[in-house]
Amino acid sequence: MAMKLRKITAAVAILLVVVAPVALPITMASANAAGRYITVNAEGTVKVVPNAVKIMAQVSVVDGTNAGALAKANSTSAAVRKSIISNGVSTKDLATTSLTVYPEYNYTQEKGSFQVGYRASQSFTVVVKNASNAGAVVDAISAAGGDYLLLQGVSPFVLDSSKATESARSVAVKNAKAKAASYAKLLGVKLGRVNYVTEGGASYQPPIYGVAKAAADSATVIDLGTQDVSVSITVQWSIA
Repeated sequence: MAMKLRKITAAVAILLVVVAPVALPITMASANAAGRYITVNAEGTVKVVPNAVKIMAQVSVVDGTNAGALAKANSTSAAVRKSIISNGVSTKDLATTSLTVYPEYNYTQEKGSFQVGYRASQSFTVVVKNASNAGAVVDAISAAGGDYLLLQGVSPFVLDSSKATESARSVAVKNAKAKAASYAKLLGVKLGRVNYVTEGGASYQPPIYGVAKAAADSATVIDLGTQDVSVSITVQWSIA
């Protein structure tokens, strides 16, 4: 019985010695192939001309009483609102962003700080979807609000950036392919299949713009400039 057990043990040991050296190189080769890859970051940018303008304005009135200040602000705001709508802006593109009434103070060296009345203010954001009409809207609200109106800024923007983003994405992929191919050539390897692609998201560089007066007359002109739309991606290729 002991003799048979020794023979079986010896046979198993011989089998392990024969099989193990063959199996080990196959496992290491698979691991090396799976771990070979090239990963690159790339960005694509396109320039677009804004086709809409956002206008920020505020009506601000000072009066001796709280109710008086609010009443004057309300009547002026109504006139401003009417002028906006009459210039082709939809009511859904006009929003009140703040409405406040608070004591107004002044300061002199003789009297120090003292109350002079109440200030009522209402702020608006107006989206003009036809950029060429933005200057006319600015002039209209300035005339309607008079000295009670504060123009707080204008901001040209792209109303729908989906097409520009798609174009930027295409440029980013092209740049990623070129960069990966360059590395592969330098390293003396060939690119295989794409393992993954991740997008960092689209970014929008605000345009350089201004509010200027036309040389021929006093009409307000909004300079739209151009806006950069960028997409950044990370792509990994396996090495064939």
